[in-house]
Amino acid sequence: MVLHKPLVQTLLIVTIAFGKLLPTLRSSSASHTTRRKTFLTLLTTTGVIFRSELALLLIPRTLHFLLRRELSLSQIISSEILGFLIGISITVPIDSLLWQRFPLWPEFSAFSYNVLHSQSSNWGTSPWHFYLTSALPRLLFNPLTYILCIPLSFTQPALRCAVADLVVPNLAFVLLYSLQPHKEWRFIIYVIPPLLTAAALGANWIWTRRAKTLTNRLLALVLIVSVAGSFAASTLMLAVSRLNYPGADALHRLHALAPTHHAPGAMVHVHMDTLACMTGITRFLQLPPPSPVLLPPSPPSSSSSPATPPEEGQNGDPDTTSSSKNATTNLFYIYDKSENETQLLDPLFWARFDWVLAERPERVIGRWVMVDTVDSYEGLRV
Repeated sequence: MVLHKPLVQTLLIVTIAFGKLLPTLRSSSASHTTRRKTFLTLLTTTGVIFRSELALLLIPRTLHFLLRRELSLSQIISSEILGFLIGISITVPIDSLLWQRFPLWPEFSAFSYNVLHSQSSNWGTSPWHFYLTSALPRLLFNPLTYILCIPLSFTQPALRCAVADLVVPNLAFVLLYSLQPHKEWRFIIYVIPPLLTAAALGANWIWTRRAKTLTNRLLALVLIVSVAGSFAASTLMLAVSRLNYPGADALHRLHALAPTHHAPGAMVHVHMDTLACMTGITRFLQLPPPSPVLLPPSPPSSSSSPATPPEEGQNGDPDTTSSSKNATTNLFYIYDKSENETQLLDPLFWARFDWVLAERPERVIGRWVMVDTVDSYEGLRV
């Protein structure tokens, strides 16, 4: 999904930032301070450009630095202001150009929609403990990380301080985010590298002492088995995960069926509902892919449909409708992903579409024929 591209970029940068908090050999006090300031600058810049929820991650980390007297308040503020200025100077010009709206700060728009206007609940809600009881165990995957390794690290005086630095601020971030009704695992994925680092300290303590007692030898064997089992389970889940994108599969099938129902050069209007757009449909599936933003569109030939209209939604909202000419079948596709409930209850809204990708066909108003069904992975049942 297109959402995962900035997520992976963000996770990479945040992991590099967390690396600045790890101890180094022969580090001086000045180097220690510089590394923490770099961490704050990197995290702030990344939050401004890619993921606004990193602001919540900054809160416990900032308090942690202050309480431990690792940084002064002026050092923290200057580092975060620097990161903000770097981020805003990158995201506003580039995103304003790409979206043809100026000034545009996408992450502030997302923050305003989800938090200030409390619209994130439209995507579903979960209980307050979802991250602690469901998301984190699934992300950590190997149950020994949170059942054995991290608790064991806290019991060892030599490891306790380092493990607390890795675990406490990040769990505080998870608890803060638990106040938001809408919850997804991707919102807290940034805490996984430091939590796994804390678990690795516990696993290393067991492994280096495996020859001392029978208990340690058994625990070391259990660790080996758990790693092998986790790898096998991950491989199986990778094979199953391809079934998680029915929206993309449905759009591929639509593109295959449409040429048999429309004359060459016809304009094909397609509506895609929320589930379809959340399960694999991206701009990369347009036929053909969108033209480069910096290049002018090619003039239409005499046998072609009119030039692509600007991407504009029914209510003036960007990105609810997009158009694309299919060079292979000579069809002109117009994609719509409107989700306004008032529009969806209007029969005239549905009358202009030729095809609809819908999770619930009964909500599609009018006389329609179901031509195909796409199944998806729901879960394992015993």
